[in-house]
Amino acid sequence: MAGDIFDTVPVPAAGSPLTGPGFFRPVRAALERLHTAGAERDKAGNRKLFFDQYLSLLLLYFFNPSLTSLRGLQQASGWDKIQRSLGIPRVSLGSFSEAQGVFDADLVEPILRELADAALPLTTGAEAEALRGLTAVDGSVFAGLPRMAWALWQDPQHTGVKLHLHFDVLKGVPRNAGVTPAACSEPAELARTLEKDRLYVLDRGYAGYELFAQILAAGSSLVARVKDNTAYATPAENEIDQKAREAGVVRDFVTPRLGTPRHKDHLKRPIRIVVVQVHERTGERSELWLATDRLDLPADLVALAYQYRWTIELFFRWLKCVLGAEHLLAHSQNGFRLQVYAALIVTLLIVLRTGRKPTKRTFETVQFHLLGWVSDAEFDEHLAKLKKLEERSAQKNG
Repeated sequence: MAGDIFDTVPVPAAGSPLTGPGFFRPVRAALERLHTAGAERDKAGNRKLFFDQYLSLLLLYFFNPSLTSLRGLQQASGWDKIQRSLGIPRVSLGSFSEAQGVFDADLVEPILRELADAALPLTTGAEAEALRGLTAVDGSVFAGLPRMAWALWQDPQHTGVKLHLHFDVLKGVPRNAGVTPAACSEPAELARTLEKDRLYVLDRGYAGYELFAQILAAGSSLVARVKDNTAYATPAENEIDQKAREAGVVRDFVTPRLGTPRHKDHLKRPIRIVVVQVHERTGERSELWLATDRLDLPADLVALAYQYRWTIELFFRWLKCVLGAEHLLAHSQNGFRLQVYAALIVTLLIVLRTGRKPTKRTFETVQFHLLGWVSDAEFDEHLAKLKKLEERSAQKNG
């Protein structure tokens, strides 16, 4: 099993990159549950690489800046200190290749939700309470390789993989993820993965009355951008207060029906439209039409909810540019999912340990801390400095 990798030690020993006070405690039990998963076909009892060990190696890859390839990770598995730290034998390239098909990524997905549920909100207060469960949903394409026939996209020379992500905005963490070929339906993938008690914030690519109805049927709510020529029945106008005007709201109304009478009434309930005026980078003004079932939500918070949707774009940038998840360690769909889930677990562990959104500087400090080159005191000092900066920023903006 994963062995001493998750044990708490006063100071992590050099060469034991995944030991460290409190970092891996949240995921230790979850990984241990996976130890024998996928080993059922090993009738001879000679399997050496198990599920939790494979995931531990993937975590090692993302946490150790010196590892940049699968061959580098395979070589690291042959070092004595790595083996003792992870509780693994030397792993061959063949074992790595086989692991992509043996270990089921579906079993890792619940771990993401467990860790996300354990995270505390990074944003609090009356506005956060009103926007409880705010979840941004979007997809991002990762370039594939020609050999990845399952991910054919534009033509045989181009392949692409799409990560469909649910991002808990107020906690600053991912809570659900799916992987499909890039040529897919994002609304259909969202419909398949809907959860209860969420406030989904969606861009215009997800606009569809049937999907909106599925979100409501799942026991969740939505704030979704729709086209400015969306048809609707005779509306009842709401008064726009000062806070809403300051947020750019120029119109707020409730319609008994979205769409024309010729279309099927999927929603079967009144829907609210909040129109927000925004300034483009070109200096021109445009309007965002935001549809929501939340008739109780102040108009300025409807606008704020959609503004928060940008956090998922920043997270994709973090995932690709800082964590380096764009570099493919596996070429099968299941193998890529395992790689992505490991990267998301790394993010969740950082947030759980630090209590704040991960940044490049914090991630570097975490890496040095786990390598034993930054002491516990120095790491705590780094977190204290971040807290002071956040407090100053809050005072300045307040």
